[in-house]
Amino acid sequence: MRFAAYEHRQRHQVAVVEEDGTLLPLPGVTSLTALLTETGGLPGLLEAGAAALDVPPGPHVSDVRLLPPLRPASLRDFVTFEEHVEGVRRAVDGALGVPEQWYAAPTFYFTNPHAVYGPHDTVPVPPGSAALDFELEVAAVIGREGRDLTPGQARDHIVGYTVLNDWSARDLQSAEMKVGLGPCKGKDTATTLGPWLVTADELEPHRDPDGFLRLALTAQVNGEVVGKDLLSNMSWTFEEMTAYASRGTRVVPGDVLGSGTCGNGGCLAELWGRRGERTPPPLTPGDTVTLTAEGIGTLTTTVTAGAEPVPLPAGRRRTRERP
Repeated sequence: MRFAAYEHRQRHQVAVVEEDGTLLPLPGVTSLTALLTETGGLPGLLEAGAAALDVPPGPHVSDVRLLPPLRPASLRDFVTFEEHVEGVRRAVDGALGVPEQWYAAPTFYFTNPHAVYGPHDTVPVPPGSAALDFELEVAAVIGREGRDLTPGQARDHIVGYTVLNDWSARDLQSAEMKVGLGPCKGKDTATTLGPWLVTADELEPHRDPDGFLRLALTAQVNGEVVGKDLLSNMSWTFEEMTAYASRGTRVVPGDVLGSGTCGNGGCLAELWGRRGERTPPPLTPGDTVTLTAEGIGTLTTTVTAGAEPVPLPAGRRRTRERP
């Protein structure tokens, strides 16, 4: 099943999405995150969705504003594609190759769950940035709470998948990561999710013998294809990522785990690193980015002008006086 959140006639609702785009509203449900908490996993979500099949149909997806399918409880973004690491390290840090430590574990960072945009919302340029980039990813959504999971156990905790665009201000990111922390303002202006949540059972036919989902990924800027890859080129499965995320802590319903950016043009910075020049150029207001994941859907976003940064003083060099 596919579940969408949408706004129609100033009301927020959650619905099952039919193949023709007709929305079947779930009575009384306005939050998919809350529904996941109540249903406790994929079987309960499918049961809730089945109940919507008996209600009168709602509007068509073309007649509503699609919202992010859920408001994440948290948003972990992993980095699981070698090709992406190679290209972006060269573009952002001037470094070559993949660090050996990268292969030790599926690294992630926490990004901003309060800056999530819907699949067709415009996105502003982050304040002070002149090097905006997109990042094509697929995200797993957690439907059951768990702790210290094995990859085998983790499969039952993943309720579905959605497309994720991790918008990145490469100039801000490069500067702030020289401190040894981050990314922070290079990342937290916007993350786009959507167009809906596709339940995990729908994508099982795409699973390869090694447990990876073999889905075609395509990135376009202003209608021109700039990147193509397979999701199965990840170095860890979503189940392994979920197990690592739950190590020593817990994952909860509504947690979102991004795959990290795919290779072969999954973002502009990778291409910049490989080509030694900013071709294609950074995104500017008016540019439209279209990201598609086979079996899941498409995000289409137009970039708009952002706010000017509020000026702040440089850090003070203190005397380090002691009491």
